[in-house]
Amino acid sequence: MGLAFSQMKFAPHPSEIATRKATGSPEFSVNTGAYLFREGDPASKLYQVRRGVFRLTRMTAFGNRQVIAFGYPGDVLGFPCDGLYHSDCEAISNAQVLGFAASYLDNAERQPELHRMLMGAALREISAMQDHFMMLAKKSAVARVATFLSALADRIGEPMAEHTTFELSMPRADIADYIGLTTETVCRTLTQLRKCGVVEIDNIQTVIVLRPNALHALAEGDQDLCQGAN
Repeated sequence: MGLAFSQMKFAPHPSEIATRKATGSPEFSVNTGAYLFREGDPASKLYQVRRGVFRLTRMTAFGNRQVIAFGYPGDVLGFPCDGLYHSDCEAISNAQVLGFAASYLDNAERQPELHRMLMGAALREISAMQDHFMMLAKKSAVARVATFLSALADRIGEPMAEHTTFELSMPRADIADYIGLTTETVCRTLTQLRKCGVVEIDNIQTVIVLRPNALHALAEGDQDLCQGAN
């Protein structure tokens, strides 16, 4: 999964190039706060993120917002459920996307290379959903936050000397709604991880992973590493 990072660092992903060639689709811009689609709308198009980050949300039966995913460059957004979009999709940073007809999902002969790319993206989405469920099953706040940070470090992290750094463009409330915690608990847990020397947080948004092995161990449930760092 989504971040005030520099938009210019992303080179074209091979699948993005393949999509442009196959469909002739131009890129178009989406401003922060604008929606690509809304839950329940007819799913006529799919979108591949070129730059920027998107937040995908649903409302629960009790009227609470649930963040179900973040869309990053290379991700395909808008896979339909019974012909409809199953979430809202909002840009949380200025973005660029490629849009193309959802009908490409159903016709492997029309554009076989594009069809293979879409099937791969759909399988990755299923895998990401399974990972999300497993994260929500973790009991401790430290394990959930560490899992989230570790996944972002793997996805968008960049080397900085012997460490890894990345940007959090989403607010803490988004993180909380994604990993099933309160905003206050997320903030407190980030402070705890900082105090025990696993991460450093600069200017609120920049995360520097100082001890990646420790972060991974915390994600797996090793609570001893941060005991007493409150």
